Amino acid sequence: MNNHFFDLIEYTNRSVFLTGKAGTGKTTFLNEFVKKTKKKHIVVAPTGIAAINAGGVTIHSMFGLPLRTFLPTTDRIDSNIANNIIDLQQHFKYRKDKLKLLREVEVLIIDEVSMLRADVLDMMDFSLRFIRRNNQRFGGVQMLFIGDLYQLPPVVRDEHVLKMFYNSPFFFDSLAIKDIPLITIELTKVYRQTDQEFLEILNAIRDGDVANIDFDHLNERYDPGFEAGDEPYVYLCSHNKMADDINQEKLKDIKVSPSTYEAKLFGEFKENQFPNDQFLELKIGAQVMFIRNDISGEKKYFNGKLGEISSLDENEIKVILEGSEREIVVKREVWEQKKYSLDTDKNIKEEVLGSFEQFPIKLAWAVTIHKSQGLTFDKVIIDAGKSFTAGQVYVALSRCRTLEGIVLKSKITPDVIFKDNRILKFQGETQANDNVESILNQEKYDYSIRKLLRTLDCQWFLKEVEQWNNLSIVTKSIDRTKSNQLYLQLKRDVLNLGKIFEKLERVIFQKVNLFIENKEQWAEIESKSKGAVNFFFTEIRDKVFNPLKDFYAEIKGAKGLKQYNEELKNWLEDIEEYLNSLKEIHLLETKLLDEKNDKEVSMKIAKVPSQVLTFQLFEEGKTISEIALERGLVKETIIGHLAKFAEQGLLDISRVITSDKIKAFEEMFYKNPKENLTEWKNALPSNFEFNEIRILINHFTYQKEKNNG
Repeated sequence: MNNHFFDLIEYTNRSVFLTGKAGTGKTTFLNEFVKKTKKKHIVVAPTGIAAINAGGVTIHSMFGLPLRTFLPTTDRIDSNIANNIIDLQQHFKYRKDKLKLLREVEVLIIDEVSMLRADVLDMMDFSLRFIRRNNQRFGGVQMLFIGDLYQLPPVVRDEHVLKMFYNSPFFFDSLAIKDIPLITIELTKVYRQTDQEFLEILNAIRDGDVANIDFDHLNERYDPGFEAGDEPYVYLCSHNKMADDINQEKLKDIKVSPSTYEAKLFGEFKENQFPNDQFLELKIGAQVMFIRNDISGEKKYFNGKLGEISSLDENEIKVILEGSEREIVVKREVWEQKKYSLDTDKNIKEEVLGSFEQFPIKLAWAVTIHKSQGLTFDKVIIDAGKSFTAGQVYVALSRCRTLEGIVLKSKITPDVIFKDNRILKFQGETQANDNVESILNQEKYDYSIRKLLRTLDCQWFLKEVEQWNNLSIVTKSIDRTKSNQLYLQLKRDVLNLGKIFEKLERVIFQKVNLFIENKEQWAEIESKSKGAVNFFFTEIRDKVFNPLKDFYAEIKGAKGLKQYNEELKNWLEDIEEYLNSLKEIHLLETKLLDEKNDKEVSMKIAKVPSQVLTFQLFEEGKTISEIALERGLVKETIIGHLAKFAEQGLLDISRVITSDKIKAFEEMFYKNPKENLTEWKNALPSNFEFNEIRILINHFTYQKEKNNG
């Protein structure tokens, strides 16, 4: 992975189009980036197969977008032709978990962006701005576009409709893209081909540079009557039906019985996203192609590797790999249909909705250009007739490692070579390979500091304190004295912390400016940032989070406070999230929170025993009747709770039992004690209740043991 390219995306908020010719490692970059990044990210793609292959989800399923063309206007549009902005808004009724997820995303990765239509990208922009309540383009999310515009273009059904607002169907002609400082980074090292002469032909075809294509040399590969025989050639076709017909014809030619393997489906997996045939019909001797890399780590095969079936069994298939005598055992593999969600720490996690289990091979005498994207072959047969669309000639030829491995069924002529000046112009204007280092150095410090300050900013606490106090004032069942004392303390501390943050913001930006002028060391800024993070963490934990949590613990579950407690709990969860984000914050590579502070911050409240809650209310001066009403319990239960505290000598029994009853019981307790509760009840006057007797037994037993001790 090119570290400068990675760092640019990781340490700035710059949106990037990562491109490169066929075979330059775009997919490898994507896989490595996803593994390495600390940013919260999701991967989407325009089509189902592209999404499954990229380990992501489709754009339409993530954003719930309509399938019709979108026109960015509020003018009335015939809804049979397209959606306008007003039509689009009704699609933004997202579930709460989807809203939370898309509010957390820091970088949105779109793979196979050559197939992404401009209007679909604008719909994503509207959606993100709506969800994130942020009117910056894409709601402030950093965008990483990956693909090759010279390969498969967007599929447009109504180009005349799209032309009303868009210069082209390509993603770069969306309105949203024109408003962001997007840069293009091009991977230039081709790993698939090494023959310089062949590379020059491919590059000229890719650029539509007809004058520099050596057609004579290319058409030396023209052989209309060629038959592959037993040699492992792949026929590249423009349409699915052509490929299927060739594969079925070739399979019929093998005079042995076929074996059919049915895919195992679990959970939710859409049929149009099946990565392989649901019913895979194979014969010994069939030419097959692997459709994914070996996931075992042994690298026995890769996506596009050819082979011939040598043995078929119920649970395994043996294949002899092309170009060797090596026979390998192939087992079923699993593809997953995913969705993204948030875990309890607000991290984005992948959730598996369903899976598709099948052997990772398919018949491969023929394959469509579309499905060959990303694959590498040693021998191909190409019929570049009039049915080829823009980009298909380049994709087809660039699948092969060498020119010698290509057989052309029809000549390649200038009229099937397309030059798209729109792509040339866009990439020329945004090309930034030579500027990556300087952009990174200019923007990474500013981005890191702004991210730090955004995370530290606690000024929103004051609004929450006021809203909570307003709720306390109108809530009948709350202890006003206690809530008001807490409010005054919180308001004082939060106002003070807000002033400290404002001062910190000024100081940090001054230091950054001095650093840019080479008058201050970065270590100074790092030290100041560490101090700030640890200060705000401990202050907010000790002066805001813990007092509020203690208050919540006292009233949690109390009768008549359900709505109040729900609001308080939501606020506490927001503070918990704030504190946990300080635990994760880095300044570039440096973690800022000290190890001693890096302990769990949790909303979990130790369950307070019911009798303790009763005793707390009793100690606050409430009567048994008041406690019973507040806690929604009967009086007998409240007296039973208090009896447990009498056992420890903690209860002022004169508040529960009349003095004449206490005197009568005390006299009998020391002169003529009874064995059990029933005997006591029978011996005492009839106005003594069981619970009163229990309290008195516990109280005087404690006193007696204390005196004897």
